[in-house]
Amino acid sequence: MNVEHYDVKFKKKFGQNFLRRHAVVERIADICPLTSQDLVIEVGPGGAILTQELAKRSGWVLAYEIDEDLKEELYKKLNGYSNVKILFQDFLTSSILNDISSFSYQHLYFVSNVPYYITTPIMMKIIDSGLDFEKICMMVQKEVGERFSALPGNRNYGSISVFLSYFYNIKKEFSVSRKEFVPEPNVDSVVISFTKKNELLPLKDTELFFHLVRDSFQFKRKNIKNNLKKYDLEIVLSVLQKYGYDLTVRAEQLSVEIFVELANALSS
Repeated sequence: MNVEHYDVKFKKKFGQNFLRRHAVVERIADICPLTSQDLVIEVGPGGAILTQELAKRSGWVLAYEIDEDLKEELYKKLNGYSNVKILFQDFLTSSILNDISSFSYQHLYFVSNVPYYITTPIMMKIIDSGLDFEKICMMVQKEVGERFSALPGNRNYGSISVFLSYFYNIKKEFSVSRKEFVPEPNVDSVVISFTKKNELLPLKDTELFFHLVRDSFQFKRKNIKNNLKKYDLEIVLSVLQKYGYDLTVRAEQLSVEIFVELANALSS
């Protein structure tokens, strides 16, 4: 068994759990059809086991690492990989657009074993960036993966499910046992891919759409009438009735198509 060893002090505050086996890393890298013309963004390269594999398959890897104490380990593991650039800074406060401006590439990908405590903010950062990611592949906590890929009517369905399904086709690729990490976390993981949709549902006001969805899920146990009091409920009702619902419906029952139609009706 090809197992990676790390000469580092793991920091719980940064959610550091590094993959042990190259076989798992290869399965992750296989999900994206990387070529020598492509740029890959990675967050939290940690011990560089995934970074190395991505560097072998792509033109460039731009990795963000917040823990400067990992410099020595990363530079050691990536010695010889001239197509990797590491930025020792917080991805969440970085300007991705500026950071990739010096790269020439055909397709942009995001592939990462992301720190679990900031998974959702990372995903929202990617969406808000407006960048044209060909595909996103990330390993996340199993429960988070269920929220990301949940469908209407599922108890895990929430605002993040709606946002992601608007922009991407979402697929659960494979599960990863907690035993594949060092140190071993308390949860199992899942690798999920997000492939950009060729055509998005037309939105008159994207900002209104985001606000509407967040407000609809503000209180999970409350219905649309209670969560959307500040909106024109007559308009909301007219849209819901087209789909056989009324104001007593909960947000978790509504598809992304309904939310888009609600946002467009309210922006008129």
